[in-house]
Amino acid sequence: MPTIFEDFFQAEARMFLLATIRIALAEDASDLTSQGLFTENDMAQAMIVAKQDTVVAGLPIIPLILEFGGDACQTHLNVDDGDRVSEGTMVAALQGPALQLLKAERVIMNFLCHLSGIADMTARYVEALKPTKTRLLDTRKTLPGLRFPEKYAVRAGGGMNHRLTLSDMLMLKDNHIDRAGSITQAVSQLHAVHSPCPPIEVECRTLEEVREACRCDINRIMLDNMDAETAKQALAAIPDTIETEISGNVTLDNIREIAELGPDYISVGKLTHSAPSSDFSMQFVPLR
Repeated sequence: MPTIFEDFFQAEARMFLLATIRIALAEDASDLTSQGLFTENDMAQAMIVAKQDTVVAGLPIIPLILEFGGDACQTHLNVDDGDRVSEGTMVAALQGPALQLLKAERVIMNFLCHLSGIADMTARYVEALKPTKTRLLDTRKTLPGLRFPEKYAVRAGGGMNHRLTLSDMLMLKDNHIDRAGSITQAVSQLHAVHSPCPPIEVECRTLEEVREACRCDINRIMLDNMDAETAKQALAAIPDTIETEISGNVTLDNIREIAELGPDYISVGKLTHSAPSSDFSMQFVPLR
């Protein structure tokens, strides 16, 4: 059975991940400091240790990073992505040429700390939703070039992904609706242009827009920045055949209250754009 990582990073997602790793290593250029103090024959062992309680994400990226320097390094992962670890847990052990490990150190830590931070925040939001039926979604508010790793981290933390690309789902926003003249005309145009037509989501800000969207051939309605009373009325007006999503001004403190209104999904941009990095350290032991 494939792991979450293997299931997620296939085809296009894996291509983007490898390209991002390549760029990250290239950004550091040559490690002149280490080259001045170590020889090609010097071996080293490194331990990666959690310095806080956190959910872990990004460990399977480590061997991919090291492969760019050759096949001489060995990686042992002690936990799985999605596991919650306590402070002091050794999550991985590495061994190989010192120059190769030192060159990769910061790239490894940048991925691991950033993605674990996203997974940890996601897990906290998922926990806050229990026991409601509402599921947690991310958004496309991701760092350029890190869309796939960041959305993978959300999944590792127990969340779900909204569309990965603009092709996965057609989302009608104000600019699109203004161009078409109405929600009805916009939906009609999309069905006329795309055959088969991908799922369509309509972003609504008012009850009038919700009612119009309900009369169209669409898959999901997003209630954007609505107050609780308006959102409650909107949800009551939407038939079961159309999925519902609430977005805007969602925090860890109010997500449970929003979920109790009964939407199918709540999307939270801060999972990717505002998650603090988790703290890990990489400790080296030179081997001669």
